[in-house]
Amino acid sequence: MLLATAYFPPVSYFALLAQAGDTVWLDASSHYVKQSWRNRCRILTAGGPEDLNVPVVHGDDLFHTPVSEVRVDYSTPWLLKTRRAIATAYESSPFFLYYRDALWEVLESRPDTLWELNLRLIRFFCAKIGIAPKLEALREFVPEGGMPDDYREALHPKRPDTVLRDLGLERPYWQVFRDRFGFVPGLSVMDLLFNEGPESLCFLK
Repeated sequence: MLLATAYFPPVSYFALLAQAGDTVWLDASSHYVKQSWRNRCRILTAGGPEDLNVPVVHGDDLFHTPVSEVRVDYSTPWLLKTRRAIATAYESSPFFLYYRDALWEVLESRPDTLWELNLRLIRFFCAKIGIAPKLEALREFVPEGGMPDDYREALHPKRPDTVLRDLGLERPYWQVFRDRFGFVPGLSVMDLLFNEGPESLCFLK
């Protein structure tokens, strides 16, 4: 299986990780692409779905830089704003306080690259959910469809995500603002974990 790196990836990303039987390759060679899950995620707030972004250092050749080498820009207080946004959205969810401090530690470790930040977050959620895929960095260029189960383009905030439906896992779970919005799909895995806790694994399988 081949996936792109992602920041607080969507639930469908972890459904794929939970189904993976062999090594999961994370594409480290492709160029940075803006407006993708590489540096953004989607949460559910009292006002509706909201995207959170990681600012990156914009050099002269950013969009020709391998995603594994893109650096996070810590010159603005985005970490503080991100923590506040997540806390405001999920402080009333059943399991937020249980996972909060460990998650803050991951964010406050301030990895230099977007690749390392995303990898730490992916590993954090894998551990809390209870899955242990073998994650490996793929550093050679592979064209789209060049490997079996290539999901790099299947998961994108601007395109329909049919992964859960294709896996037979498309169903609602409990959400904080369900009375206001009904069930909202396509959110970050943090939405599932904070609302379902240990039952997240059952949802993904």
